[in-house]
Amino acid sequence: MTHIGKHSPGSFCWIELATTDQNAAKSFYGGLFGWGVDDSPMGPGEFYSMFKLEGREVGAAYTMRNEEKAQGVPPHWNLYIAVEDADASAAAVAQLGGKVLAPAFDVFDLGRMAVIQDPTGGVLCLWQAKSHRGAGIEGVDGTLCWADLNTSDPVNAGKFYSGLFGWKIVEDQNDPSGYLHIVNGEDFIGGIPPAKHLAAGAPAQWLPYFQVSNCDTAAAKAKQLGANFYVEPMTVENVGRMAVLADPHRVVFSIFQPLPRE
Repeated sequence: MTHIGKHSPGSFCWIELATTDQNAAKSFYGGLFGWGVDDSPMGPGEFYSMFKLEGREVGAAYTMRNEEKAQGVPPHWNLYIAVEDADASAAAVAQLGGKVLAPAFDVFDLGRMAVIQDPTGGVLCLWQAKSHRGAGIEGVDGTLCWADLNTSDPVNAGKFYSGLFGWKIVEDQNDPSGYLHIVNGEDFIGGIPPAKHLAAGAPAQWLPYFQVSNCDTAAAKAKQLGANFYVEPMTVENVGRMAVLADPHRVVFSIFQPLPRE
């Protein structure tokens, strides 16, 4: 277990659920990961749910607004990347071939954020922390531990993110699958699977992974809570055990049990 005081630039610092049923989501994820919840009013009839473990924030949830639904946006997870200057990072996006979906704006006194899209369609949020640093704990069950970018064009996506965040996109010489690792500084934080793994016609999308100590036990619990599975628990040799599932409102994520370090 590690308590986090500050996230390094280029790291995943926060995760946020956009859902159509906030109360049901709180029940599902609380049952699966043991998350506690603090609700904060956002406006008339709206509230922001902060998920917590051991008294420290791990993520959040909100109810999707009508304009999002009208645009056909499905329920989803938003992944946030720590940046030193949200305005400067957003300005660089277009130069690198991406799009700024929401220009940088202040979120009260918590921080400054922007929403961007890479040239292949993957969407991320930028976060310049002020009073809210992001997730405050890692390395325990229920914390974000990894993220994959599923895209039809790994090469161009990799060039974009390397230019924007300084990520290194590297191959594992012992892995013939073509899976690419995302390295931020010295930290391996995610990956880009081979394009053949993306379903035909599917949009580029980020897939978050949450750590569990027992993948099979967590999967069984998720099924009891109403989850549907795209990939049943499976072992990735020399890496860990994982599964890909969707919550009762079709939001997709993964659970991951790391292998003990030798």
